[in-house]
Amino acid sequence: MAAIAALVMTGLILAFGILCIKVPERAIEMQRKFYAKINWRIQPISVAKELKNTRMMGKFMAVVAGITMVLVILKVLK
Repeated sequence: MAAIAALVMTGLILAFGILCIKVPERAIEMQRKFYAKINWRIQPISVAKELKNTRMMGKFMAVVAGITMVLVILKVLK
């Protein structure tokens, strides 16, 4: 049961990482809407830098999620 939960969470993180890579504008907008709901306004100083950083964060998330998914699967098969 714990392995299934770990795979689901890892899958969600992987999906969000891919979203950040492919459509960083959408990921940034999701973050802006979240912060607006809790009464904070955020705005990047440099949009170009923010897009680059969001893509880098997405790559990091996707790689770590992929490694985690492989490790969970190997642990289950053991």
